[in-house]
Amino acid sequence: MQKITMQLAGKELSLETGRIAKQANGAVFAQYEGSVVISTVCCSEDAVEGLDYVPVTVDYNEKYYAAGKIPGGFIKRESRPKDKEILVSRLIDRPMRPLFEKSFGREIQIVPTVLSTDQVNPPDMLAIIASSAAVHISDIPFNGPIAGVRVCQVDGQLVVNPTYDDIAKSTMEIVVAGTKDGITMVEGGANEVDESLMIDALEKAYAVIKELYEFQEKLRSLVGKEKLPLTKSNAVLENTDAIRADAEPLLQSACFKKSKIERHAAIRTIKTDLKEKYAEQLADENQAKLFDALFEDLQYNILRSSILDKGLRVDGRGTEDIRNIACEIDVLPRTHGSALFTRGETQSLAVTTLGTSMDEQVFDDIDGDKREHFILHYNFPPYSVGEVGRLATGRREIGHGNLAHRSLEAMIPTKEIFPYTIRMVSEVMESNGSSSMATVCGGTLSLLNAGVPMKKAVAGIAMGLITDGDRYAVLSDILGEEDHLGDMDFKVAGTADGITGFQMDIKIAGLKIEIMRKALEQAKRGRLHILDIMNQVISKPAEDISEFAPKVVSLKIDVDKIGALIGPGGKTIKALCEQYDVKINTENDGTVTIYGRNPQDAEGARVAVTGIAADPEIGRVYNGVVKRVMEYGAFVEFLPGKEGLVHISKLSRERINTVADVLKENQEIPVKVLEIDKVGRINLSYIDAIDPNGESPHGQRAERAPRSDRPYDRDRGGDRRGGNDRYDRRR
Repeated sequence: MQKITMQLAGKELSLETGRIAKQANGAVFAQYEGSVVISTVCCSEDAVEGLDYVPVTVDYNEKYYAAGKIPGGFIKRESRPKDKEILVSRLIDRPMRPLFEKSFGREIQIVPTVLSTDQVNPPDMLAIIASSAAVHISDIPFNGPIAGVRVCQVDGQLVVNPTYDDIAKSTMEIVVAGTKDGITMVEGGANEVDESLMIDALEKAYAVIKELYEFQEKLRSLVGKEKLPLTKSNAVLENTDAIRADAEPLLQSACFKKSKIERHAAIRTIKTDLKEKYAEQLADENQAKLFDALFEDLQYNILRSSILDKGLRVDGRGTEDIRNIACEIDVLPRTHGSALFTRGETQSLAVTTLGTSMDEQVFDDIDGDKREHFILHYNFPPYSVGEVGRLATGRREIGHGNLAHRSLEAMIPTKEIFPYTIRMVSEVMESNGSSSMATVCGGTLSLLNAGVPMKKAVAGIAMGLITDGDRYAVLSDILGEEDHLGDMDFKVAGTADGITGFQMDIKIAGLKIEIMRKALEQAKRGRLHILDIMNQVISKPAEDISEFAPKVVSLKIDVDKIGALIGPGGKTIKALCEQYDVKINTENDGTVTIYGRNPQDAEGARVAVTGIAADPEIGRVYNGVVKRVMEYGAFVEFLPGKEGLVHISKLSRERINTVADVLKENQEIPVKVLEIDKVGRINLSYIDAIDPNGESPHGQRAERAPRSDRPYDRDRGGDRRGGNDRYDRRR
């Protein structure tokens, strides 16, 4: 067993191997305070020659027991991966994948497992370090190691490896991964931060990455295994020069057709013709694979040299040019908000739906339960790229949706301001370039169209990079070919005032900070250009939400009134919901949210809730309903759940024989609160009665009848002089 330790952000980080999972090709048990991750790596026995990709899989998983929890639901065990686990798997996969050798030819599986969490220190960064270390000490060829660091801005300061509390109050959160040669991946979100702050955060992260690189090198020097051999093929493509001479001039023209469909068709025709010409040679499988590789290399070199030497891209644009943009709103008749955003050959149909608080997304994981009132789903159907395939939600959809969600989230109003659950769905209708950034732009238009009071509009742009030694070119609004054949896929989203979403993947060993700075400056210019076009279509939220959306009324009541609103066994709140055809949601802080099908129902329920929560005011007139008629008076419900007594003496200025002569059950009458006694009993008067101050319930002085005409109450021993009859006493 071997264990090493170091200090990271003032806390001890330890890496241990040789005690657990000893049959794996590599295994590292990593601990950071109370968080523990074990990461293992294994590879298949047999190699496959000529693979043009790296068959690596990362399966990050969190065990509920790590946080002392039992999974919810009927099946009490961890099952399919949650979105969070998929996102962390991508954080590990993306910086590591370019550092494996394609010629290794074996399947590789990395399995980081969270065994313990103190719910203070996030285990995901620990999983990145443990996974890299496990591969680095194994016998699997790897041009690493890599390291991952989270950086947040908290109270104006940049914090490395922040706690959950730090993350919750941060204005920027990014995850940075890289090697000793430079940064290879960035992912994060922010609340309109400046580009210069992003650069400072990257520099701070890179300094720590280099320390973690040396830390893993130390572990390998102690326990590292000898690397397995690569399976490089000795096969050589026959007639290489002739094929190159035939293909290159034709590709010089085909690669620069204006549209994607035209380019692909022209390139496909050239390839088909060459395959027919060299059919006898290409009947050999290995020769066919080498031919495909040469054909792609030719396109790679043609496109890259054109950009670096001429500043000319495949569709004829310059390096900073952005494709034509078209924006539409109110695309769909019955949805709450809709928009169609088209940028060149990339198109997103964005649809916003407004729901109640009962529609919130509930998360149950080892970080603790939470609710989310803004939901974003991203769909990438195969027809968007003209292909046939299964309709499914894969890791790509979850990753791209998360980036768009991060980019918009900071500009979404709080529930207190806009008490709706908001779901935005992006249906990618066409794709050649960044559909996640199109989702951000279309999403903004759709949200504003639905009447969501966003703080500011958000737009996104995808940047690319072509390098050759010290030469490089940064590309704005990259195409699919430029992403595939370029060295960087760099997405930046934000408002006119700052960055809100950020993602970068590098295919080369590392990226220098000066290139990153130029890319950020160029991305800002592109973002402002896109925002200007979007603002011409819609620049502020629609004044009225859709007639098809639920109507929401939100109010605050005293916390000690919540019980009265709910009633015994929920009786009161259920009755209100049925009476007004609404849904009512209460929260522990006294917030009550009412959702109705129309404004009248919602407003009626609001009045009722306000009445239940209100304390009766002496001297105020209320509209009440007679609930029970007794010999001595009537009980009237003048506020929901609150009743008072109108004594027979307060029913009329004239003598009455029985209460039933004046009132009947379920009759609506106006009443005035006269008195609330020490035990909370409420005495009311009917508006036809005269109150003790000689005023009518309308606040006007009541006319007194002449003394000779005043009523006489034989039963109470009174006489015409008034004596002690109750009507005279009332006056």
